[in-house]
Amino acid sequence: MGDKTHAHPGAAGRATAADHPASVRNVVLVGPCGSGKTTLVEALALSTGAVNRAGRVEDGSTVSDHDEIEHRQHRSVQLSLTPLTWDGIKVNLLDTPGYADFVGELRAGLRAADAALFVVSAADGVDGSTRLAWEECAAVGMPRAIVVTHLEAARADFEETTRVCAEAFGGDDPDAVLPLYLPLRGAPGPDGHAPVTGLTGLLSRKLFDYASGERQESDPDPGRLPGIEEARNRLIEGIIAESEDETLMDRYLSGEEIDVKTLVDDLERAVARAAFFPVLAAAPAPGTARQGLGTVELLDLITRGFPTPLERTAPKVTARDGTARVLDASDPDGPLVAEVVRTASDPYVGRISLVRVFSGTLHPDDTVHVCGHGLADHAHGPGHEPRAPHEADERVGALSSPFGAQQHPLTRCVAGDLACVAKLSHAETGDTLSAPEDPLLMEPWEMPDPLLPLAVQAHSKADEDKLSQGLGRLAAEDPTLRLEQNPDTHQIVLWCLGEAHADVALERLRSRYGVQVDVVAHRVPLRETFAGRSAGRGRHVKQSGGHGQYAICEIEVEPLPGGSGIEFVDKVVGGAVPRQFIPSVEKGVRAQATKGVAAGYPLIDVRVTLLDGKAHAVDSSDAAFQTAGALALREAAADARIHLLEPVAEVTVLVGDDYVGTVMSDLSGRRGRVLGTEQADGGRTSVRAEVPEIEIGRYAVDLRSLSHGTARFRRAYARHEPMPAQVAARIREETPGGG
Repeated sequence: MGDKTHAHPGAAGRATAADHPASVRNVVLVGPCGSGKTTLVEALALSTGAVNRAGRVEDGSTVSDHDEIEHRQHRSVQLSLTPLTWDGIKVNLLDTPGYADFVGELRAGLRAADAALFVVSAADGVDGSTRLAWEECAAVGMPRAIVVTHLEAARADFEETTRVCAEAFGGDDPDAVLPLYLPLRGAPGPDGHAPVTGLTGLLSRKLFDYASGERQESDPDPGRLPGIEEARNRLIEGIIAESEDETLMDRYLSGEEIDVKTLVDDLERAVARAAFFPVLAAAPAPGTARQGLGTVELLDLITRGFPTPLERTAPKVTARDGTARVLDASDPDGPLVAEVVRTASDPYVGRISLVRVFSGTLHPDDTVHVCGHGLADHAHGPGHEPRAPHEADERVGALSSPFGAQQHPLTRCVAGDLACVAKLSHAETGDTLSAPEDPLLMEPWEMPDPLLPLAVQAHSKADEDKLSQGLGRLAAEDPTLRLEQNPDTHQIVLWCLGEAHADVALERLRSRYGVQVDVVAHRVPLRETFAGRSAGRGRHVKQSGGHGQYAICEIEVEPLPGGSGIEFVDKVVGGAVPRQFIPSVEKGVRAQATKGVAAGYPLIDVRVTLLDGKAHAVDSSDAAFQTAGALALREAAADARIHLLEPVAEVTVLVGDDYVGTVMSDLSGRRGRVLGTEQADGGRTSVRAEVPEIEIGRYAVDLRSLSHGTARFRRAYARHEPMPAQVAARIREETPGGG
């Protein structure tokens, strides 16, 4: 790293099929919107020769403005793959969206990759969401490096940005986050700003000048050497501290000069096992130049320091009978196990699945077994249906390697590599592909709970006919989107991660599936109950010639503890209501309870006791006593005070200590009851509270604003409980027919 000359990249360009897992590197780019991830991908593609300044890929075909490598970051909302080749190594770059709403795409990228590049803007520093992503990588031991961008900004300070990164990412060991190169600045311009024109390699003591547009290596002037020695010594000490050679530190402290090759080898091993996190700098190539600043150094780090798929432990796999199976790491000759990490729709090709192969080799026209988990979700209370498990045998279509909007055909995809697979009509994001004769299922990666409800209805009758299919396809593409058909409110609800996520879902419905929907107010499932004991008499007597209708019943209603439901008790004596009509009264009572007795919401948690009644030998019937039972319950409600019940959620917020007071105050303002707090890792606190669901419809958005994107929360249905009188009065006024 840093001691190689690359005037022209050897065997570089757009990637094709990999021959072996050892020749693959899977790297996910992580960083906030505007940090420069997509620009960095473009710069790396330019440096490898995959594209040139004329907008042509290496095979001579044109990449139009519309068909860029990827949409610019401010429009990018989906994981994208750009495969490149450098020194005979295939590098799969997975560019993730920078918006917090699309953390599901980020986690899919982490699953598909073996190492991560954290892209940090020198102008903006490290934000809260980037810190959280670093913690997720640390939890699974993923190797990481940091790339500092936007060095051309007037307020950019590489040294200060490196210090901030060490503080944010280094934890107890800030010396594990150190730069490998220092920026080399040119002459100041008229504004006094000195542009970065090259890099100084700390280990090699070489200058790499990019001012001409081609990387030029030279020895520094003797006057520059003292300025880099302090940073070089600190880097050497950081590398030696993580070395597996326990004698190296003693040799260094005794004054021995450790040769550069030994240091580079130790550095590469420390990076691969996630013990050292180097900081590099990168900038796009100016004008017509081919090589952007730092791109060669970054590509060397990726190909020489990041691990191969052979060094990654495969996710847990189970057979159909539930027994665990242990896979060899990325064995091309092993049983086929691949995972769908992204699903997209193409108007001409149909569904396209981006697949990471963890074991075996996938070929075009193979028949595979597609298997998906049932994703149970209890967060939203009654009426929320889990996603059903599914499986089917399907024939794989063409395999291809994407480059922008183009798809280049592949003859195979070996273990450790990624490819796009066409025409897997049953495959959804997160599904496992395996051999039909040996079906296997991979443990899914953890997805965030979508907690922002969006109620929709078809805009027209034509849209209504296409809505179900469109929503189904949308859910298959995006596992962070949950669909709910609420039986209480009769609403179709899309549970999203945030407003941007909701906007993208609606736009995909419209543009991809031709479905126009209207957004309506989301309603929570309310209930009713009796506040005290009450009695009612139901009289249904009609004579109209021939058989009439005759049924009278008297009931008593009393409230029960929460969760009791409807209890029906028969205390009729003397046969006042014939035995065959007792179930009829109960049926009528329960039917009326379902419709509600005050504001039209289901009645719960009461005991209804049938005390007395009258019947006619000829005119009494099942229907008549059902009607009488319903009338009796309505009369009892008319003379009683009825409580309107609202669902209450148990909310757990994980928030930085600096924002605990703000979060607790906000929860109290939402009629919440704070149950307690617990100290968590990383200077954070877990706050538990019970909050009415009607008050947290937009909490996913509001909490992000309150905590500057650093807090997370979970919610689970707890129970229904009475609303405050003033809130209940407002709800009744807003309910048609309520009161």
